[in-house]
Amino acid sequence: MAVKKACESFSKSLINEVQRWGCMKQTGVSLRYMMEFGSRPTPRNFIISAQFLHKELPIRIARRAIELEALPYGLSEKPAVLKVRDWYLDSFRDLRSFPDIKDANDEKEFTQMIKAIKVRHNNVVPMMALGVQQLKKGINPRIVYEDLDEIHQFLDRFYMSRIGIRMLIGQHVELHNPNPPPHVVGYIHTKMSPVEVARNASEDARAICQREYGSAPNVKIYGDPDFTFPFYNRYVPTHLHTMVFELVKNSLRAVQERYMDSDKVAPRVRIIVADGIEDVTIKVSDEGGGIPRSGLPKIFTYLYSTARNPLDEHSEISEADAVTMAGYGYGLPISRLYARYFGGDLQIISMEGYGTDAYLHLSRLGDSQEPLP
Repeated sequence: MAVKKACESFSKSLINEVQRWGCMKQTGVSLRYMMEFGSRPTPRNFIISAQFLHKELPIRIARRAIELEALPYGLSEKPAVLKVRDWYLDSFRDLRSFPDIKDANDEKEFTQMIKAIKVRHNNVVPMMALGVQQLKKGINPRIVYEDLDEIHQFLDRFYMSRIGIRMLIGQHVELHNPNPPPHVVGYIHTKMSPVEVARNASEDARAICQREYGSAPNVKIYGDPDFTFPFYNRYVPTHLHTMVFELVKNSLRAVQERYMDSDKVAPRVRIIVADGIEDVTIKVSDEGGGIPRSGLPKIFTYLYSTARNPLDEHSEISEADAVTMAGYGYGLPISRLYARYFGGDLQIISMEGYGTDAYLHLSRLGDSQEPLP
């Protein structure tokens, strides 16, 4: 397949405009501001929000499109990465061709347009993972994956930016929901129970494990089910679900594979929710055999996975594709980005021969500033 540079697929004027907008300064939005602004969903505020996104989104998208053209080791030329680049350029063109937003009708049309952009980018993460796999197939085996710092740093920036873009679009779109659930402002839940989210995430992870292996270890959750984040904490249940689901899924897989051919009963995975002064911490603990010390530096890289890869060159990725137990190699690094986006962090401590503890720290201090890669 002939590699097409962006200048061959898109007009020169569009590429020049991408370069110009990619040099502009991004504007971060605090989660507190998103919450307070969204709590007053007036037509005037919708227009102000749309006007901000009309200017901000092209800057963020242009920056990523530029980077996608200049990746090392030939990653930019992989077919999957070219597809992602084209999605970004298409979205930039849609945003820049949309006229200035002056009234409620303009705002409604703009909202439908950015909603479509969000859908267009639904499969960016698995498509980029496929591009990385395409790179791994042809890379010199003597190159150590964690030494590919440029690629790791790019993917951290790229995925962190994607989280922010989807947060901004999702928040604006959800504010139009005429019947929002209680305690919800757009994407943001003001009274969320981490124990309840952990329960739902672990049930989903057990269902995947059951489907993949025919059985699944039990999960025990410790914590106050009535505890909710206070008003000044802004969290998105779907993001927290994603993080806990990933950690529990990894633990279930490790335990299941360790005890699959054993007569012993597989030990349960334990989830502990602790309410501290600075952080709420969710600990996911398993007895799945642990990770060798030499493997720990690799677990937050995008080029490492201990499982077979469910993607291949000929696979068509669609929204309906089933979630698998492992293989893409991006679950942990992206979960850590989600945690850091909300002012927290993710740490993994492992004992080879016994098991692994994952600590998901969620900041209780409020006013987390949006990180801008």
